[in-house]
Amino acid sequence: MEAARLDPLNSFEQLNYARQIIRLEAQALEKLSGRLGLEFCRSVELLLQCRGSVVVSGIGKAGLIGQKLSATLASTGTRSFFLHPTEAVHGDLGRVRTDDVALLLSQSGETDELLRLLPSFHELEVPVIAVTGRTANRLGAAADVVLELGPLQEACSMGLAPSTSTTAMLALGDALALVASRVRGFGRADFARVHPGGALGMRLSKVEERVRPLEECRVAADSEPLREVFARASCPGRRTGAIMLVDDDGVLSGLFTDSDLARLFEARRYSAFDQPMAELMTKRPTSVTVGTMLADAIAILADRKFSELPVVDAAGRPVGMLDITDLVGLIPDAPR
Repeated sequence: MEAARLDPLNSFEQLNYARQIIRLEAQALEKLSGRLGLEFCRSVELLLQCRGSVVVSGIGKAGLIGQKLSATLASTGTRSFFLHPTEAVHGDLGRVRTDDVALLLSQSGETDELLRLLPSFHELEVPVIAVTGRTANRLGAAADVVLELGPLQEACSMGLAPSTSTTAMLALGDALALVASRVRGFGRADFARVHPGGALGMRLSKVEERVRPLEECRVAADSEPLREVFARASCPGRRTGAIMLVDDDGVLSGLFTDSDLARLFEARRYSAFDQPMAELMTKRPTSVTVGTMLADAIAILADRKFSELPVVDAAGRPVGMLDITDLVGLIPDAPR
């Protein structure tokens, strides 16, 4: 960029302009939310009735938004793929089937590359949902359902660069995907199935996938004296800071932590070392059962500020321990 063409803005002016852009886009979304009507519900119904895939298409910035919306649909229970308009007319239309639904994005509704796909969709009897600025354009006229964005002012200083319009497309597409997902009854278990990777996938896994197995935990009978338990209650690998106590049936009856031991030393209660664990342990400790979502267990650790959380089977017998040191990075930040 030539120096003579620079628009010098000080820090205050830059921040002021940035806030204007964000406010303008936020106002556009507020107007869009009030504009939604039964056409939106018809679009949701088309998605729910779709036995194939939702074919999302658009070009340029609208195409980039379309790729994101296709991914959102797929990750929230609606099968979808993105079809690039240019590649479509060079063979990729072969991916489209009669049981699909098309979701086409174009602010102007006059995008030639997108309009060229309409005869093929109509020939296959694929319903077309158009997301466009206004109904009165060629895309709107050819679509089965039109989701109208309405009059929008692009946020850039020239009023040209797609900004407000793409924000509106993204928000409307998200609303479409998430409403369909909720009506379909797509739940946390379904979400976990399609999000197995990364921190999100880990939080949505089951506790038994992240638990320290029983052979790596310290377990003792609640009838044993404290001295004997600590004399032999060892385990391979990194030790946990708690001992799980069980009754005669092997059911979890209590928990004794390193902090409990420290408090005995601080109080000089040396005679307690010869008492049975049942008299010293925390009785009926909080635990979670096999099959619990890891996110729910993490919430317990965070809310109650626990360091360990026993995992038990349906009969209440320990199968392992969740240790906070294994879950660092998944615990939400404490309120400030």
